[in-house]
Amino acid sequence: MYKFKRDKYQKNRGGTSRILDVSCDHCKNHVTFYQKDGPGILKRMYVDRFIDTMPSSRSLTCQTCNRELGTEMIYKKEDRLAYRLFAGAVHKKIIAANKLPEKF
Repeated sequence: MYKFKRDKYQKNRGGTSRILDVSCDHCKNHVTFYQKDGPGILKRMYVDRFIDTMPSSRSLTCQTCNRELGTEMIYKKEDRLAYRLFAGAVHKKIIAANKLPEKF
């Protein structure tokens, strides 16, 4: 079972976390599982919160349709590497930690 990352970033956002199944809004195929900390919409995805796949380029792209979903950035408030998502590029669904595949 997946163990949530608990650090200063999670605590600064109220201590609540959930797992999102992120998929491409264009082709609807799975992109990654992601640990979202705190309330609010998904504007950026921090690299240290990716669960299954780590992007290896300067842009976050769908492996199936090669559509660009976001671009790499440094979030200055926290000095963290993240991907800024384009509006309407991804679809997300909250899932339970026990619904993740066994390898995580």
